[in-house]
Amino acid sequence: MDGGSADRTREVAERSARVILKTGGRGAQLNAGAERATGNVLVFLHADTSVEACSGREIADLLSSSGVAGGCHRFGVQPPAARFTRYGLLEVGVNLRTRLFQTATGDQAIFARRERFWEAGGFPDYPLFEDVTLVRRLRGIGRFERLDATARTARRRWEERGFWRTVAFHWILRAAFHLGVRPERLSAWYG
Repeated sequence: MDGGSADRTREVAERSARVILKTGGRGAQLNAGAERATGNVLVFLHADTSVEACSGREIADLLSSSGVAGGCHRFGVQPPAARFTRYGLLEVGVNLRTRLFQTATGDQAIFARRERFWEAGGFPDYPLFEDVTLVRRLRGIGRFERLDATARTARRRWEERGFWRTVAFHWILRAAFHLGVRPERLSAWYG
């Protein structure tokens, strides 16, 4: 899915995948991809994120339980972080949040069975927090589980904007979202 990138993303992606052009909010873009997908399992993977090879088998095993609506991967950064570094602490914090609150973000490669995804209403047409909202909706119709397999996201965002500044800003955005600030307004803050 390409929402109109101005770099070489589309060109690079077309070498190994079919690229769908869709403008609008991320939710609308992700739904367009889901509509065109042909499989029974949908996996939503960011362009700067990769998953372990074993995750396909783990997803199939997890979704074989009728009570599971969807799930996500363990969060990690690329390159992998040492345990007691700031990136290691970020990984621990995100994975703890996932376990305690049964929530996830797109950096964790969210997945669901096709019918459960559409039963949950798909992604809302939000420019931000569409992933958090989908997870909440999936939890409303079944269990949301985390795999042991890791999805590793590039460190670029934290390195460009400053690690602690980015972490704090994400906390502020998430708190504002949960307090009812509209995703369109949050997206403007996100820039």
